[in-house]
Amino acid sequence: MNDQNPYLEVQDLRVRFATEDGEIRAVDGVSFALERGQTLGIVGESGSGKSVTSLAIMGLHNRKKTAMSGSVRLGGRELIGMPEEQLRRLRGQDVAMIFQDSLTALNPFHKIGSQLVESYRIHHPQASKAEARKRGLEMLDRVGIPNPIKRFEQYPHEFSGGMRQRAMIAMSLVNDPNLLIADEPTTALDVTVQAQILDLLEDLQREFHSAVILITHDLGVVSQVADEVLVMYGGRVAEYGTVEQIMRQAQHPYTWGLLASMPSLHGDPDADLLPIKGNPPSLLNVPAGCVFHPRCAYAMLNGGPCDIEVPQLLPLSLSAQPGHTVACHLPERERVRTYEEEIASVGVAL
Repeated sequence: MNDQNPYLEVQDLRVRFATEDGEIRAVDGVSFALERGQTLGIVGESGSGKSVTSLAIMGLHNRKKTAMSGSVRLGGRELIGMPEEQLRRLRGQDVAMIFQDSLTALNPFHKIGSQLVESYRIHHPQASKAEARKRGLEMLDRVGIPNPIKRFEQYPHEFSGGMRQRAMIAMSLVNDPNLLIADEPTTALDVTVQAQILDLLEDLQREFHSAVILITHDLGVVSQVADEVLVMYGGRVAEYGTVEQIMRQAQHPYTWGLLASMPSLHGDPDADLLPIKGNPPSLLNVPAGCVFHPRCAYAMLNGGPCDIEVPQLLPLSLSAQPGHTVACHLPERERVRTYEEEIASVGVAL
């Protein structure tokens, strides 16, 4: 990662929601940076803070009910505290989002074409309807939708799940955004369509030179398309590094668990998958110390700091490549040895 002028810089981002039961600390001190042309995969279980982080970048949280602090800089502009009118001009033009459920994200009362035209003309008010229609048809064709003229006049319910996702991608890219956030873009799609969508995102990224954030719970997907990986748990960053570092030199017990729960083509086909024991924490009552320690087989509970002190996200001194950071109290040499034993025991292919 080039630290000189990253297009997106997130520093100590914190997002909290006030509820009747108490305050939810959904994101607690997340930091990362992303260059244009690069892909960052954000992974973790449901409730880890992945989507909340992306919505904070988009400025889509309800300001009256959400407390946000830290810094989110996009192309040098600070988004935290930016007036809503200015944020509205940035959305779609500078940053766009592919939402998880395309059926609910698309307006069921309007044709796909009219939604594309509206998205384009909001940021190009000088464009005529004919010019916006031409642009919309070009994007439908570009994302691989057959017979775009016919599809332009159809409603979202007339599209299959994969086709709706392609239409969502077309709508997100119609204004050539510099940053594209894809929130679980392949959820509920079959494996063949999932591979097509991922290939499409890669092709479009090369064409538009966009920075891409891919949010998913699937490390297998991330290993195919990401340059860097941010592992989140309980609203915090557990580990951060290149895809090579995370897939081959993971240093956090939570990341080990994610890797061990992946099916492998090289292991025993009859072997059971190994889920991470226990449940994700309640963000209303986050455990003291390391948020993962109640589920961690390596937590040093007898006199150790795991249940007392929050671990800092620190760089690895033993890593051959810089930029690999981890938040764990285990001594680094012990983590390296334990990771090798963990991966060997479950047959994960390195």
